[in-house]
This record gives sequence, C-alpha cells and structure tokens, in this order.
Amino acid sequence: MRAIWKGAVSFGLVSIGVKLYSATEEKDIRFHQVHREDGGRIRYKRTCSVCGEEVTYDDIAKGYDIGGGEMVILTDEDFAELPLTSSRAIDVLEFVPAEQVDPILYNKAYFLEPEGAATKPYVLLRDALIDSERVAIVKVALRQREQLATLRVREGVLLLNTMLWPDEIRTPDFGFLDEDLKVRPPELAMASSLIDSMTGEFEPDVFTDDYRAALQEVIDAKVEGREVVQPEEVEEAPAAAVDLMAALKASVERAKAARGEQPAGGGGGGVPTPISSARSAQKAAEKKAAKAPAKKPAAKKTAEKKTAEPAKKTAAKKTAAKKAEPAKKTAARKTAPRKSA
Repeated sequence: MRAIWKGAVSFGLVSIGVKLYSATEEKDIRFHQVHREDGGRIRYKRTCSVCGEEVTYDDIAKGYDIGGGEMVILTDEDFAELPLTSSRAIDVLEFVPAEQVDPILYNKAYFLEPEGAATKPYVLLRDALIDSERVAIVKVALRQREQLATLRVREGVLLLNTMLWPDEIRTPDFGFLDEDLKVRPPELAMASSLIDSMTGEFEPDVFTDDYRAALQEVIDAKVEGREVVQPEEVEEAPAAAVDLMAALKASVERAKAARGEQPAGGGGGGVPTPISSARSAQKAAEKKAAKAPAKKPAAKKTAEKKTAEPAKKTAAKKTAAKKAEPAKKTAARKTAPRKSA
C-alpha cells in the first residue's frame, strides 16, 4: 500500500506521527470507451465553450455558477488562503460511545500507521480506546477540505472513518409517513417469528459479487476464444401477496425448510410454501408409482375369476348330467313292460 497523507494525531499534549492509507478498494471491472469497428480508444478533448480552443490542465481553474450566466473563478491562490488550521493534524475533539454515531454518517475508511518513534504513543491511544469502549471524534483536512471523522480500532490498527456533515444528510419526506397505518399484533408477532427464523451471525466472507464473477467469466472466455457458459437462471421473486399473514407464514415455513427444520405441527396444516409443495408433489408421485404395479395382479385375479366361474359351472353341469344318466336308465327299466312266459 502507498501512503496518501502524512500528519499527526493530536491527543491532548501528545502528538502521534502517522501515515494514512486507503482501507478499502473498489473491485468493479472497469472498461474503456472504444470504437466498435476497430477497438480504438475514444479520447475527449478539453475545449473551451467560448473560444473553442483546447485547454491544458495548467489553464483550468474552478468556477462557481452564481446564476444568470455569471461565473466566479477561483484559482489555487484563493484556496491556499483558506484557514485550514488542521491541514497536517488530526485533532481529537472528544470521545463518545460508538453506538451514538449513526452509520449513515460514515463515508470513507483509512488505516493509520505510526511513523518513526510514534509507535508507543500510537499503541497507548489504541489500547485506551479499546479499554474505554469509545471512539474519538476528530477533525482532519484531506484534499483541501476539512472533514469530521472518527478514530476507532480494527484488528489492532487505528482506523480513520471520514464522516458526512449533519447538513449533508437528507431528511426523508415520503407520503406514507403521514398516513395512519396500524399493524395488527398477530402480524407483528409473525414478522418477529420470521426474523427469528432468519437470525444468524454476520460473516461477510460468505457473500460474493455474483455479477462481477459472471462478467469476469465472460471476459476470460473472450480472451481464451472459448464459448461463454450461460449461468443458471436465478429463481424469480414471487409476486406480491395480497394476504400479508399468509405471506409471512409462508416465509417462516420457507426459512425453516431452508435450515432443515421441521415446520410447526409436524408439517400438517401449515400454509404450503414452494419447498413444501414440491416435496408433497414428489411424495404423492412416489406413492402413485408404488401403487400402480399392485393393481395389475388384482386385475389378473379378477379376469381369472371371471374366466374360471363359467368353466366351473359348465363342469358342474357335466358332472350332474353324468350322475343323472344311471338314474334315468334305472327308471327306464322299471317302467318297461315284462315279457310273458
């Protein structure tokens, strides 16, 4: 890392020499504007709107538009005369609890490294901040602008967070804030249940920039001359639910299913979610498939019964007929007339 600023932290009568380093960096993939036909870079010239001449950086000044087509021009000399008393110092103003600083005020973060023989007072201030569980409110001038900032400890290093001034925070002005909207206790309880089911420990390393990764894959494929693999489609967000309670219940069940937990009531009468519906459909299909082969033997038995019954009746008739033949013969003999002697 390269130091972007050198100065000193003024802590009472103690002065701590430090170097300032950017604590963050953007990982966006940057592009150049090029000519579509031949890939040539597009260049923009700095031209004056009045005379049309190209202007060098040395001839460029800052102008403040006061309206009506009039412009006040400020030079480097004008800025140099501004009273920046803390131009090379980080002045500690007070120490406050960290939770009292609204996160919306934070702007950019910088690491502070002790310079020269300032290591011991640097460590002293660091340990004092840890023991007191406070952050230091400071003023510092960076890039010709005085800024409010905080000093706190992160991983054993002093971290300077520049802050926005209070008048730079906009006041929200939305119509719904004036509406008399009341939330029912069951809805609030269900929303709290949803929050509880989705509560976890924040681990920033598990979150990734999927868009940047996919874009890098496209660029790498173009460089290597291979086909771009189409990423899997992301599941579409469900449409807005009309019944708020039903949506909350479904969300709770979905969160529990995602964690592998059983839904309330053993999965009996809850509101179906996309996950539970899919599982129910799968179970129903498996049951149907298991029952289907069992029906064929039953059908065969029915057919066999139908075929066997007429056969049995026919056989019974034949048997009865055979048994009746001797009886007929005997009866015929008895009724026949005897011959005379």
